[in-house]
Amino acid sequence: MFTDQLAAFWTERHLCVLSTVRADGTVHATPVGATLDVDAGLVRVICSGTSYKARTIRRLGEAAVAVTQVDGRRWSTLEGRAVVTADPSRVHLAERLYAKRYKEPRINPERVVIEITITKALGNAS
Repeated sequence: MFTDQLAAFWTERHLCVLSTVRADGTVHATPVGATLDVDAGLVRVICSGTSYKARTIRRLGEAAVAVTQVDGRRWSTLEGRAVVTADPSRVHLAERLYAKRYKEPRINPERVVIEITITKALGNAS
């Protein structure tokens, strides 16, 4: 699903946008830090459990989402099915991956991780 160039693009430090769908059918897009785990086929986004994106996904149990990053002419969108978990081991893993790509995240006792099982990868990372 991923070329070497596309996978490498997701290791560079870029702000991403997570798009979810509200109950009324409109799109909610918000800036996030996201990490790609090629081997697991997952994108992870850490956030507060009280955030709108986490509440939206949790309300559905599983939700269709898209994560996009852009750098000039290079871009990539990863689509998939998202779930929210507060499992400490999964949150800790997501925090470590976030720290590797971005920086050490601030302390947040309400932190959860949105795990997106990738179903489609689009982009031009060359």
